[in-house]
Formats: sequence, C-alpha cells, structure tokens
Amino acid sequence: MMNQACFSKNANLHEQNQHASYIRPLKNDFVLMKSLPKKIAKITLLCLLFTGCKKNYVISNKQALLFQYDYINYAWGYKHNGFIIDSEGNVLKYNNPENWNFHESDSTLSEAQISENIMMCTRTGIKISDEELHKYSSHIKNIASSKVTALKNVAADAGSAEYLCYQFSEKTKTYSCYIIKMEGNFRCENLNFYSKKVVEWMKDINIRISGN
Repeated sequence: MMNQACFSKNANLHEQNQHASYIRPLKNDFVLMKSLPKKIAKITLLCLLFTGCKKNYVISNKQALLFQYDYINYAWGYKHNGFIIDSEGNVLKYNNPENWNFHESDSTLSEAQISENIMMCTRTGIKISDEELHKYSSHIKNIASSKVTALKNVAADAGSAEYLCYQFSEKTKTYSCYIIKMEGNFRCENLNFYSKKVVEWMKDINIRISGN
C-alpha cells in the first residue's frame, strides 16, 4: 500500500512538473508579446530620426547662388530687375544689367556665368541669418525633384516674374535652375509642399528691398 501511495504521489508530481513546464513558456510568451509594442515603437522612432537626418539637404560649399527673383517686361519699354540670395545670406539686387546670363533651354548655367551675374549685382544691405537661410535652402532638393504645373496664359503686358532656386553640381561645374513659381502673363508653380512658403518668404524680401 505504501509503495502504491508513493507511486501515486510521484506520478502526481511528474504531472505537475509537466504542467508547469507548459505554463512557463506560455508566461514567457505573454511577457514577450506584452513588451513587443514598446520595442517596435522604439525601433520605429529610431528609424524616423535616422531617416530625418538622411533627408537633411546640405548645400555644397562651392555653391554661390541659392535663390533668385527675376522680373522682365517688354511692354512700354524694356524692364529687367530682381534680386539674388547668395550662399552667405547676402541679398543682392540688379536693374537692367547688360549682358545678363539667362538660364538656357536645359535650365543650366555655368559657374562662370553665375559669377558674371553676381558681379552685375549691388548690395541691398539685407543679410539673411544662417538659421533662416538653412531653413529655406533645405527645401531646394525637394523643390528640384517636384513637378511644375503647365504654363497658363492669364494676362497681357504684365511681364514675367519668376521665383527660382538653384542646385550646383561640383562634377559638371554647372548650376541647374528650377522654377518655384511664375507670375505675370504666364503662370505656373512647383507642386512641392514647401514651394508656397519659399515664395512668400521671397516676396517679403522683395518688399524689404523696395522699402530701402
């Protein structure tokens, strides 16, 4: 009888151990599943931070010109004026310059041509802060890769006002010109999200120049 009781007791202990061995992995799986969303959230946050840093556009140290506002009107006499913003934040203006280098049909200008244009400009006394310049120049890459709406003829004798940005290629030593917005006789605009903000910023600068 004692041997039978011991056997029964051992059998119960064996069954309990087996039951515990099944429960233990289930508990571990439950803890793992409970902590998984937090781990996924941390990994996602790190990925977003890394991606954000990768998307940060850095201007070439050799790029001299960033933005340009250019106005031309042939009605009632020739008018050509505007301003440029260089890589140091200086705002330079021009008024009916001779032998101005306009961007070609492929929207590029050589480094020498850009230098010639800058030499024909005069200082306005306005200088953009480094923080402000970085804020808006960081949008150039996205604007350059975005589509522009088709040209629409909306007026006559109003001339043409263009808001432009540039990218410099150290490999080819050329500047690629991109339209942010065109107003006047013909209208078109870049579809990038930041285009409107850049245009508003440039319009504010134009008002400041007019007030000088």
